[in-house]
Amino acid sequence: QVRLVESGGGVVQAGGSLRLSCAASGRAVGSEAMAWFRQAPGKEREFVAAIRRSGGNIYYADSVKGRFSISRDNAKNTVYLQMNSLKPEDTAVYYCAADPSGSYYYSVQGAYDFWGQGTQVTVSS
Repeated sequence: QVRLVESGGGVVQAGGSLRLSCAASGRAVGSEAMAWFRQAPGKEREFVAAIRRSGGNIYYADSVKGRFSISRDNAKNTVYLQMNSLKPEDTAVYYCAADPSGSYYYSVQGAYDFWGQGTQVTVSS
C-alpha cells in the first residue's frame, strides 16, 4: 500500500511561517523525487518545489523562491516544506507527490505516481 500523509497546514497571518511535512510509506518510500504542488480555489494545481533523493538537486517555482525551502529526511521517509514570509496568494491546498524513478520533468504533475490527500494552508491579510 502506498501512502503519503501531509500535515502542518493551518491558518497564519501574512508574513508568518508554516512547516509542512509529508510522511511516505509503502511503495513511495525511497522515491527518487519528491515534490510539493498546490491548488488554490478556482485555479489549476501548480508546481511549488521538488527535491531529489540525494538532496543535491532542488527546484522551486519562481513565485516561492527565496521564501520556501524543501528538504527531506530519508531515514524518516519524510519531506518538508518550510514556508516563510507567507502571502495571501499562497493560500491553497498543498499536496505532496512522489516519483519513485525520478523523471527529468520535476515540475510536471504527470511525472509523479503517488499523491497525498492534501493539507489546507490559509494566509490571512
